[in-house]
Amino acid sequence: MKASGLKRRVLLQGGSVALMLGVHQIARGATILAVRVWPAADYTRVTIESDARLHSQQLVVGSPPRLAVDIEGIDLNPELRDLVGKIKPGDPYINGLRVGQNAPKVVRIVFDLKQAVVPQVFSLAPIAAYKHRLVLDLYPEKAIDPMEALITERLREAPRGGSGGGSNGAAVASAPSVPPPAAPSSGLAPDGGPPILVRPSPNVPAPRPAPGSIAPSPARPPATAAAPAPDPLGELMAQQSTRPGPVVPPAPTIAPAVPVAPPAPLASARGGATASRTDRIIIVALDPGHGGEDPGAIGPNGTREKDIVLQIAHRLRDRINASSVNGNPMRAFLTRDADFFVPLGVRVQKARRVQADLFVSIHADAFTTPAARGASVFALSQSGASSSAARWLANKENEADKVGGVNVGNHEVQVQRALLDMSTTAQINDSLKLGGAMLGEIRGIGARLHKPAVEQAGFAVLKAPDIPSVLVETAFISNPEEEANLRSVSYQESLSDALMRGIQRYFAQNPPLARSRQL
Repeated sequence: MKASGLKRRVLLQGGSVALMLGVHQIARGATILAVRVWPAADYTRVTIESDARLHSQQLVVGSPPRLAVDIEGIDLNPELRDLVGKIKPGDPYINGLRVGQNAPKVVRIVFDLKQAVVPQVFSLAPIAAYKHRLVLDLYPEKAIDPMEALITERLREAPRGGSGGGSNGAAVASAPSVPPPAAPSSGLAPDGGPPILVRPSPNVPAPRPAPGSIAPSPARPPATAAAPAPDPLGELMAQQSTRPGPVVPPAPTIAPAVPVAPPAPLASARGGATASRTDRIIIVALDPGHGGEDPGAIGPNGTREKDIVLQIAHRLRDRINASSVNGNPMRAFLTRDADFFVPLGVRVQKARRVQADLFVSIHADAFTTPAARGASVFALSQSGASSSAARWLANKENEADKVGGVNVGNHEVQVQRALLDMSTTAQINDSLKLGGAMLGEIRGIGARLHKPAVEQAGFAVLKAPDIPSVLVETAFISNPEEEANLRSVSYQESLSDALMRGIQRYFAQNPPLARSRQL
């Protein structure tokens, strides 16, 4: 009996300690672990990472535009104070912010905005290296249209006069103008709250970064001797050049009213675009994988996939912009041109919106052991993966949305998934031809190939039904030697040259077709 009573007392004491610990943890609330800001022209993301799920309420205030977010169950700590200094002058949407303890266990963050926004606030469960995340995405009221961005870029390069040479040289995309910032408000919290930290807002915002989807230019195509059908893109360019707007810069004065008909194919090859006439442009969508919250694979020396593939995409963009197909200029279109996250479905939607001729997704492979090495090229498969390794890689890449952070409550997710089930056999066959041309050129620079032929699997990002699409795994970043290659400028240059030659080989055997653009 004595032993039994002692055992009971020990259990009761242990239970009391557990209960006391639980009460203490509940009283303590969540702890903020890190804050991150990802500014981009498409949208700005603010991420607050914590060791427990956060609950928040938000209120949008106009004139001057502000967003107030109350986070419940926490105290102001150094990590939250650091958020003030993470706002960059060039952020397209946030002019500055203030943060303070608005009430016991309630922290208020007030964003002073440069323009009206449509905020999306949602929580993400722990995944990969991340704990709980509260995400604030600030979108513009009028979403950036990739096609309009292409038109704007092309008009900026257009000669001022009615004649002019082609503009095939490599160009850096310039950004749309940003509305002036809201006047900085006082250091007091809204609704008479307590004084809180203030970050001085610059009087004049820096130019907003180039959109992830800006770089190219528009228009589609003559490929035969027959006169091309009317191109609505050319008409829209003519209209844009005479209509002021927030995205289109001042254009030369031209006679409006009647849209100018597209020129004959030979004329477009010689002349290039003007403010009143478009040429046939071959558009190649480049898709640097991952970005923002999603670093992609990380090499043994800390090299991040998202940084390497963006560098390679920029190098390939310059080569594409300096090239032509049968006299028609080529333009590269980047699904992201900075370090921010783009959901897989949105990458496909962007490419389809500009009616790209090709889609090239750029990645760096990784495996659980450092021995794996070599470059690979993948196309879509409707019937199943060509190998277990291809299936494993596709599953891993398709998880990017979970790490990068997608608002699953957004109705567009269902629309994107419907889009990704429309791929055709013709698209896959063309993708295999493109992949084969690229793989041959990669082999030609002496790079090791992981597989000698184009592999296939169900990559979500390759499911545009009307665009030949490939995914290039440039090397294994998990292999120390190949990680060093990926960091090397000379290897990036050689790889970009090989990919460019692969694109040119594909077009030499499969000339782009003329077709009207639907806007």
